Amino acid sequence: MSRKTLERLSPLILLVALVVLWEAVTRGFAVSEFIFPSPSRIWEQAVEHHTTILGHAWRTFWVTMAGFGIAIVVGVLLGFLMGSSRIAYAALYPLMTAFNALPKAAFVPILVVWFGIGVGPAILTAFLISFFPIMVNIATGLATLEPELEDVLRVLGARRWDVLTKVGLPRSLPYFFGSLKVAITLAFVGTTVSEMTAANEGIGYLLISAGSSMQMGLAFAGLLVVGIMAMAMYELFSWIERRMTGWAHRGSQAA
Repeated sequence: MSRKTLERLSPLILLVALVVLWEAVTRGFAVSEFIFPSPSRIWEQAVEHHTTILGHAWRTFWVTMAGFGIAIVVGVLLGFLMGSSRIAYAALYPLMTAFNALPKAAFVPILVVWFGIGVGPAILTAFLISFFPIMVNIATGLATLEPELEDVLRVLGARRWDVLTKVGLPRSLPYFFGSLKVAITLAFVGTTVSEMTAANEGIGYLLISAGSSMQMGLAFAGLLVVGIMAMAMYELFSWIERRMTGWAHRGSQAA
């Protein structure tokens, strides 16, 4: 097996090893399924309740993507504003950092009062938890544009707007896609947390229902589905990134 093939298959190999170890531990020590279900029991529950799980998963997926879409728009706009203006960067960055430090789960009861139980709190929680990485990375990509390059472009007649849109934004694409891969996983966390307290559908609601009825295998199956959805979106953004920003990774790909 070549090194490149081994590198590509390494996540799958590690996953299989962890599952085998998990199954061996739960069987070897006779761990109760009500405490820590085995992978085989989780699979049985997933197959048995697949219709229910898929229905809740679809609700979680589209709600997450709605909040994530808003996060992209707001994050890019704020990041562009901060990265293009030193005054805006100095004024907004400390405030946004302080806001990001607030636990987003604490916003859920407030959002329920404002929007009621349903998709509103879940979409907004996904947005609140995921826009910050996008904003910071766009701002960083624009703010770290080399002064020498900007001076050369100015001498050649480029205006500030030309520098930002034709050089700054393309240069920020690797930062942007890196932030998307982080933000999408956070968005699923935000949606699931909100659904656990402010929804009657979704994987978060399924987790609470399964836990209250002591169906731990079903609860773990719900967690597995969230992980699969997040990983699938992560891989999608990685695939798009490789095709749109190959120039930024040419050296590492050659290695």
